[in-house]
Amino acid sequence: MNLRFARQEITISAELSELARVRGWVRSVLGGFPASVVTTAVMVVDELASNALRHGHAPYHVRLLPGVAKVRIEVDDGSAETARRRAPSDQGGRGLLLVERCAAAWGQLRRPAGKTLWAELATDPGAHG
Repeated sequence: MNLRFARQEITISAELSELARVRGWVRSVLGGFPASVVTTAVMVVDELASNALRHGHAPYHVRLLPGVAKVRIEVDDGSAETARRRAPSDQGGRGLLLVERCAAAWGQLRRPAGKTLWAELATDPGAHG
């Protein structure tokens, strides 16, 4: 098995300081990918994880599922409340809009114990969605 394409997961606490650890973890896991993919993945994971920490509740899990043509990012939290875009303001509201603009696809799944927000990033410039 090629470890570059192995599913990776971490559990994070409710502390906003965890976001720095998550960003470093993403850079480490995706180290073999083009810099533009890593940069975008770090930004998307940061947005999804910070939204989970601010608006959801524990437990929090972050997963990366790297593939040949895409990287799937998943962030779980224990809240059943649907994530939704808000109108941008001085207090925020740009996170999911940013994810939407960076990702080839994104969405959310309800789970019995909360929800999963996910985004897929193209890793191959010749790949389609």
